[in-house]
Amino acid sequence: MNDEHKIIQQVYAAKEDVQTADQLIGTYLPFIKAETAKFLKRPPIEGHDDELSIAMIAFHEAIGGYSRTRGAFLKYAAMLIRSRLIDYSRMEQRHSHVISLDAPAGEGDTTLGETLANARDPHEETAVRDATRTEIEELTRQMQEFGVSLSDVADNCPKQQRTLDACRRALQYAKENPELLDALLQTKRLPIGQLAAGSGVERKTLERHRKYMVALLLIYTNGYEIIRGHLKQVMKGVAAR
Repeated sequence: MNDEHKIIQQVYAAKEDVQTADQLIGTYLPFIKAETAKFLKRPPIEGHDDELSIAMIAFHEAIGGYSRTRGAFLKYAAMLIRSRLIDYSRMEQRHSHVISLDAPAGEGDTTLGETLANARDPHEETAVRDATRTEIEELTRQMQEFGVSLSDVADNCPKQQRTLDACRRALQYAKENPELLDALLQTKRLPIGQLAAGSGVERKTLERHRKYMVALLLIYTNGYEIIRGHLKQVMKGVAAR
């Protein structure tokens, strides 16, 4: 059995079992780090670089989305890792402040970047990064139970403000009626009819953005506090445009 055929067998086994998938990620962590290093142009630092967490999630996504028709698995995984890292980089650039970190922060030659770095608590920063990674990994696993991946959510996100507002109304209605969230978890299906009737949002809009709505509702059912806080900030930014 050649190496590529062996990898494919491992990937197909990992599709059926979360623990097997985690073991496969552990086995190929050097590969994931190497692909992240190519993007960062330096070795990633565990517990410090969010990009490594993104790459691990992308590898997990590659396991779920792989089929033999896609060719060599590692080539497919590398392509997906780079794609997700580019998406993450663009998102960070959109939501970063334009103030230069090289700007002076006060008297003397101290820059703003140095001031911020000195003000950080490294232990607190590591804890936040670890907690964020844990939430993302857990949400990714839970979404898989509904047949939804992170890339599905990105592709299914409303592109027009009017549609985004409609989805937010449906989300708000679901938050005010937790029995809908319970129904989602129990049936693994989006209660589109009840959402449409209660929120006044057209059924076809919810059907068109089903995967996006599933992800939003899951975030609000299981205490994903960090992701939820980030989502609120992103929504504020969209609404301010």
